[in-house]
Amino acid sequence: MASEADAVALLKSDHRKVEELFEQFEKAKDGTRKRKLADQICLELAVHAKIEEDVFYPACRGKIEEDLLDEAHVEHDGAKVLLAEIAATSPDDEFFDAKVKVLSEMIKHHVEEEEKRVEGMFSQARKAGLDMDALGRTMAARKQELTASYTKSGIPSPETPTFSGTRLAAAA
Repeated sequence: MASEADAVALLKSDHRKVEELFEQFEKAKDGTRKRKLADQICLELAVHAKIEEDVFYPACRGKIEEDLLDEAHVEHDGAKVLLAEIAATSPDDEFFDAKVKVLSEMIKHHVEEEEKRVEGMFSQARKAGLDMDALGRTMAARKQELTASYTKSGIPSPETPTFSGTRLAAAA
């Protein structure tokens, strides 16, 4: 049985929390509620992505399928672009709800890839013998630091190292 400090348990707990926030967003009717939920979604996902990228994924490198890690990094970068868009717009924006919906769908796919029973990232990491308790403790401490920092100072501009050379254009 996984301990509270277990890395996979921590990441799955984050997944469930964000799924619940997306469900609440879909049911929300007023702009103030949508803004609050979108901000919480952005915070949770920004912190989650950072602890995966800084702690979990490096620990997995060379021990699980490299394609899974590469795809996960690209998925994170795509999600971070949407997170920045959502954070910079208002619930009154024509595409606000659509951006949150697409982010939800992206995250759902990403979670499925990580949590697949046999070939998923988490399963492969366990089979590789990674010390999930040590990783979990490191990730939990980092999560606490990042949550406090992002809550106080705001979510920093996203780093998207798998994207290069693309300049996003504004609508005419």
